[in-house]
Amino acid sequence: MSFLRNDPAFKKRRQKLGRNQTNAEKVLWSKIRNRQFHGLRFLRHYSIGAYILDFCCPKAKIVVELDGGRHNENLAIEYDAARSEYLEALGISVFRFWNHDVLFDLHAVLSRLEAEIKHSHLTQNHNAPYPPLTLRGGSGHARY
Repeated sequence: MSFLRNDPAFKKRRQKLGRNQTNAEKVLWSKIRNRQFHGLRFLRHYSIGAYILDFCCPKAKIVVELDGGRHNENLAIEYDAARSEYLEALGISVFRFWNHDVLFDLHAVLSRLEAEIKHSHLTQNHNAPYPPLTLRGGSGHARY
């Protein structure tokens, strides 16, 4: 694969996703965009490999995925697991939240994400608090 990040072949699909965000994506994006969340720069509909991600913070090596009801279907569960496995092999932590939780308990979602970010970076042995995205290592996957 020639493009690991933001493959131009996915540009139109990423743009379409940006124009057609779910309500949950709009709500979360309003809280994490423009470095509002702990000074971290999040990108929306960023692609890594063959996957377009809901939200990605390359500096902190985290991805946030928001899931609706279709993510309970068998094929979606398998696809999400393969995506998470691929990202984790690149050293990227994947955090999954239900759309319902973002819409009805945003504070809890942001608190959980904050705790996970602090925990994952406090337990790693890095010189900088948020090392840049690399192709090494592995990390956790969780759905909240």
